[in-house]
Amino acid sequence: MNSYTLHYAPDNASLIIRLALEALGQPYRTVLVDRKTAAHTSPPYLKLNPHGLIPVLDGPDGPIFETAAILLWLADRHEGLGPQADSSQRADFLKWLFFISNTVHTALRMTFYPEKYAGADPTHQAALRATMQDALKRHLTALDARAAQEPFALAIQLYLGPLLRWSVLYPVHKDQDWFNLDDYPHLKQMCLTLDTLPCTAAAQTAEGLGPTPFSAPRYATPPQGSAT
Repeated sequence: MNSYTLHYAPDNASLIIRLALEALGQPYRTVLVDRKTAAHTSPPYLKLNPHGLIPVLDGPDGPIFETAAILLWLADRHEGLGPQADSSQRADFLKWLFFISNTVHTALRMTFYPEKYAGADPTHQAALRATMQDALKRHLTALDARAAQEPFALAIQLYLGPLLRWSVLYPVHKDQDWFNLDDYPHLKQMCLTLDTLPCTAAAQTAEGLGPTPFSAPRYATPPQGSAT
């Protein structure tokens, strides 16, 4: 019996939650949110997430949205994703999880969708994108320095891997020279390791991610749905 239902679009933030569920060995089913038809803005989906963002994980406590919230909820209910509440490592886990969610992921969204934040003027969009890319370099340098000390908890690795993947690929038709994974050797090693995990193999098949989805990404060719 499936414990969870993941509302997903291929190679979207739902990928992070798919990886986590696979790593935990938790049974789940998936429901495609078709971005080509703007299904994430449909009334049925907005009942699950009124903000119209992907993913939603439906479980025994009802639908949950926000990637970090889902990861933390899963980590607190299943061993393996991160330290438990009474662990001496919990504080470190929480501060980096929320830094990635609130700061890094948000900055990436601004580079991918500057029109949502800066309006329709292309000059304003370009300025926002450049500002966020400069900030992201600083953020990734800090994350690389932390990764040099010891490996991040698995939940954080599963969050960072896709974010680094998308830094290579998006926005489509824009200059990507701002980002080079080789500039962050400890994060690159993390990506190389993620490429080999069984949870990644499952996601590769389900979402058409290619042979090296994190260390040398290419655009997804999913069997159904669209990444954009």
